[in-house]
Amino acid sequence: MVVLVTGSNGQLGQSLQFLAPRFPEIQFVFCTSSDLDITNKQNCEAVFAQIQPHYCINAAAYTAVDKAESEPEKAYKINVMGAKNLAEVCKAHRTILLHISTDFVFDGKKTTPYTETDIPNPTGVYGKTKLEGEIEIQKTLEQHYIIRTSWVYSQFGHNFMKTMLRLASERDRISVVNDQIGTPTHAVDLAECLVKIICHRELVEVQKPTNHDFGIYNFSNEGQCSWYDFARAIFSINDISIHLQPIPTSEFPTPAKRPAYSVLDKTKIKTVFGIDIKDWESRIRCQ
Repeated sequence: MVVLVTGSNGQLGQSLQFLAPRFPEIQFVFCTSSDLDITNKQNCEAVFAQIQPHYCINAAAYTAVDKAESEPEKAYKINVMGAKNLAEVCKAHRTILLHISTDFVFDGKKTTPYTETDIPNPTGVYGKTKLEGEIEIQKTLEQHYIIRTSWVYSQFGHNFMKTMLRLASERDRISVVNDQIGTPTHAVDLAECLVKIICHRELVEVQKPTNHDFGIYNFSNEGQCSWYDFARAIFSINDISIHLQPIPTSEFPTPAKRPAYSVLDKTKIKTVFGIDIKDWESRIRCQ
């Protein structure tokens, strides 16, 4: 079984590389943006023709939430046209696509966890382009899994945890917003979830082929917290003593508006694939 991974230099791509040795039955092919440019359909077609993947995990995305407000064309090119290109090439090669999306497709006005059937209403360029990418995939390719996730962090790449640890080495005091509520997601857990979906799919194909499980799914770790709570846990686990000040979002303006509440309901993914999801607090202790 051949699994092609785009965006292999990112958090998720590196997490999949970390997990790959555990799954010797899968031949992973990891592609950076220079190996496979998802915005270039001709390049996508050439790579797919050579590799002939059974699955494609699209971990390539424009994820600079604030910068997207001033670079909408670049965000659109990667998040929308890139997703469309992959969907079209996957269809031509009968490849199943696993595409990563985001909690930013929602406006954050709910006070209970978002399900896959809640109506998206993104408020910024990043969320809008990710939603448009989802739509292009749904229009083009039946055989897809769209996985919405939130607050991704890991030992790899750039993320909130690494930023907090860096700031703690530079400052005596840090202010973090405490009125945005969501759930941290360990990138390795997300990577493991994707591989389990593939393994489940292969087992189902052997036992009883079906296309009924394709569609949109939510995945994050369990529980919920504010960014302030997340930062406090990071410092506590790393035995870092620092003055951490909770502040409202109004005191920390950003170019892109963040959802005030973006907790995701994981009932569907747990039910369909039997995935056991770890609590965010216990997972962060494993760093």
